[in-house]
Parts: sequence; C-alpha cells; structure tokens
Amino acid sequence: MPLKSNFKSDLEREQELCILLDRYYKQYLKHYTFERVSDMPKQLAGIDLIFIHKTNGKKFYIDEKAQLDYINENLPTFAFELSYEKKGIIKEGWLFDTSKKTEFYALITSIYADDPKTFSSCKITLVNRQKLLDLLTERAITLSALKKYILPEQDTHGKIKIDELHHRSEGYLFASTKNKAEKPLNLILKLDFLEESGVAKRLA
Repeated sequence: MPLKSNFKSDLEREQELCILLDRYYKQYLKHYTFERVSDMPKQLAGIDLIFIHKTNGKKFYIDEKAQLDYINENLPTFAFELSYEKKGIIKEGWLFDTSKKTEFYALITSIYADDPKTFSSCKITLVNRQKLLDLLTERAITLSALKKYILPEQDTHGKIKIDELHHRSEGYLFASTKNKAEKPLNLILKLDFLEESGVAKRLA
C-alpha cells in the first residue's frame, strides 16, 4: 500500500494553528509588529511572517516550522529537513537550500489541543538561521559530509548516530523511509543545545 502524503490535512491544521500563534506574537513580541505573508512565491522562498521593528522599521523574514505530527507531546528536539523524495527524485530539503530567504525559523513545539480543531497552547523557539548554519559549519556538518552516513542501496530507516554531534545531548540524523511518502532525511537537533549554543531563543 503506498504511503499517503498528509500535505492537505497539514495545511488545514496550520491555518488553525495560526490563530493561536498570532495571539502569542501579539503577547510576546515587545519591540516588533508582524504581518503574515500570503504571497505564494514569498512562502516558497521560506517567508511565512515578517517581523517589523516598531522604532526603526527593520524587517526580518520568518519561516514557521510546526511539529504537527506530534500533537499533545512535549518533544525536546526539532527536525531540520536535509532531503526528501518527490516522484522518485531526491530533492534538497529546506535547511541548506540557498534559494530560501529565511532569516529566522520560528519552531513551534509542544502543541496542545483540546480537540482536533482547536489548539490551546504551544512553545515558540526563534532560531537565527545564519547562526545555525555557522554552528553546523564549525562542526563540519554539511550536506556532502552527511552523505557518508546514508548508503543509497541500504533503505536505512530510523536514528543514525553521527560523529559530529553527541546523539544524547546535541543531535543525530533520522531517516523516515518506511513511514512517510516523502521519505525525508532530517537532522534532529536538541532545542536545549540550540539555546545553549546561542543560535536560538524561546519566545513563548
């Protein structure tokens, strides 16, 4: 049986989640206003939101990433997409995609819902994309360096420990070849590690 893509249902849940997120942004952003981006080319370039500084008008491009597969769970990690499959062709994921204009990721975790349609609470962690890429470069974590862990002829599924990160306190690779239609390969990073490294900060 072919694996089903959840793209449509994810889109609907994302729209529901936006209601809660906008409330949080209004509450926790002290020096910024924000506007949602509905322009599809901008969204494809990794811009879901624009934060605008109240005093000097400086703008920052934000890409929201939500753990919608894990409702009512408090995970200490986040999955950064390295690659995925579309119609049998391996495509580059968003993390190292140089065409993206993203300046910050808003990682939405610990999403809780009272019922399937109404989200009640979540955590928001802001990650400076350039600082994250610099950190990964310092650790020699590049797309080409990570390829040594993935052998195409082996249909690897699950957690893959890598030398560049401590798998318990920092992160690891995870291949979802058997449970997701897109067969994503993700770099799983601990949120605490990102905060301690100075690339991330909790907003809410």
